[in-house]
Amino acid sequence: MDPRILHRLRCPVCAEPLEQASDTKALRCPRRHSFDIARQGYVNLLTGRAPHVGDTPEMVAARADFQAAGHYDVISAALAAAAAEAAGRLRAMPTLDFGAYPLVVDAGAGTGRYLGAVLAALPDAVGLALDVSKPALRRAARAHPRAAAALADTWQRLPLADASTAVLLNVFAPRNGPEFHRVLDPAGTLLVVTPTADHLAELVDALDLLRVDPDKADRVTASLGGHFTPVSAAVHRAKLALTRPEVATVVGMGPSAWHTDPDALATRLAALPEPVRVTVAVRLDVLRPR
Repeated sequence: MDPRILHRLRCPVCAEPLEQASDTKALRCPRRHSFDIARQGYVNLLTGRAPHVGDTPEMVAARADFQAAGHYDVISAALAAAAAEAAGRLRAMPTLDFGAYPLVVDAGAGTGRYLGAVLAALPDAVGLALDVSKPALRRAARAHPRAAAALADTWQRLPLADASTAVLLNVFAPRNGPEFHRVLDPAGTLLVVTPTADHLAELVDALDLLRVDPDKADRVTASLGGHFTPVSAAVHRAKLALTRPEVATVVGMGPSAWHTDPDALATRLAALPEPVRVTVAVRLDVLRPR
């Protein structure tokens, strides 16, 4: 593992620093707690059993295909721009101890697509993808040459040192306010992406999908209010023209995949005229630690 990332990691059992074992197949702390590095490149930093296994291989494959087609590039671009602004602010503060490589962490990283886009915009940064889904991490470990990946439950204590992170990404993923606050530098930035009420709205009625709570974004920022101060919020939209197979992909990669009957979905999909017009609409909140 890249030593620039490794020295920010902490043992999830005792919070001691981690070092790479001589055989390079595990990370170990001074108390001899050991964590295997999978052959796909990610390190397993879970302790005990996770309460859930995250996205399935089918969901991850669907998300990777949809993202690779560029349909969510509006999200990647918004995150990259916001992260670049945050990094520029940090560079203007010479008292910070990031050296030449600030750390970007994506909590609930999925395939690592958004982390890769941010690192492409920050040539002096390194990145860490955290997720509880092994299929997702197999892809996230290859998302960018300056990124690493770790299996971790973001509801628990994050395997990172205090104030070790310059920018923390949270895209359509659970939010652990106290831990986000702990690992972010006091001058760091939290970037949270949530769907707005009209995100994929054209598909909700047509395919009987889960609806987005219209107050979701406000509830998210309110839940972080005890630890973070809102800096800005902006809605980013794009219009897509999708084929029916692409619509099936977008359904299969999200939460509706857990609740949709495949046969009923196929029937509804067949009735949609092509191309299927779909709105991407997300809110990006920029927050800083209190």
